Amino acid sequence: MQLPRRKLRILLTLGKYTIYRHATTGAGSGASVGTGRTVALQKMREWHRNAFSNKFLLFTNVGISLTLSSLGDILEQQLELYNKEIEEYSSIRTRHMATSGVAVGIICHYWYQLLDKYLPGRSMRVVAKKIVLDQLICSPLYISAFFVTLGILEKKEAHEVWEEIKEKAWKLYAAEWTVWPVAQFVNFYWIPTHYRIFYDNVISLGYDVFTSKVKHSPSTHMPSPATPSVKMLKTQQA
Repeated sequence: MQLPRRKLRILLTLGKYTIYRHATTGAGSGASVGTGRTVALQKMREWHRNAFSNKFLLFTNVGISLTLSSLGDILEQQLELYNKEIEEYSSIRTRHMATSGVAVGIICHYWYQLLDKYLPGRSMRVVAKKIVLDQLICSPLYISAFFVTLGILEKKEAHEVWEEIKEKAWKLYAAEWTVWPVAQFVNFYWIPTHYRIFYDNVISLGYDVFTSKVKHSPSTHMPSPATPSVKMLKTQQA
C-alpha cells in the first residue's frame, strides 16, 4: 500500500508544479505585454509634450498646415477626376498647395501668439474682439499670402498675381465669414493656444478643398490655352 500512496503523492506534486508554472509563465507574459504598452504610451506622451512645447510648436504647426493643405488638394483633385474636370492627378499642384500651407501656418502661428499677448483672457468681450480682428486682419493677410506664394511657385508676373487676387480672393473671404466666426469662438474660448492651429486645420479641411477648387478654377483675365494672346499673334505675324 505504501508504494501506490508514494506514487500518488509524486503525481499530485508534479501536477501542482505544472499548474504553478503555467500560472507564473502566463502572468509573466501578461506583465511583459503590459510593460510594452506602458512604454509605448510613455513615448507617445513624451512626443506629444515635445511637439506642442514652445520649443517645437512652430515646426508642429507648420507640419500640420502642410499636411492638411496637401490632403485638401488631393481630395479636390480626386473629385475633379471623378467629375472629369481634369484628365490626371497633378503632384506638382499638391506640392504647391503644401508650400502655401507652410506660409499660412507660419502666419497663423505668430498671429495667435500676438492675439493672446495683447488680448489675454477668455471673456466674451475678449473673444469677440479676437474674432473681429481675425476676420478683418488675419484672413485677408493669409489669403493674400496664399495667392502670392502660389504665384511665385507658378512663376507668374506680379500683375497676373494681382489680377488673380482681385478675381478669386473675395470668394475665399466670403466663405471665411460663413465658417470661421463660429469656429473661432470655440477656438478662442475653449482651445489652448498651442492646439489652435491643429484645431484650425481639422475644421478647415473642407475649406481647404474649396480653396484648392477656387485657386485652380479658370481665370477670366488669363487667356485660354486654346485662344492665342495678342503677344502670340504679333509674334506669329512677324
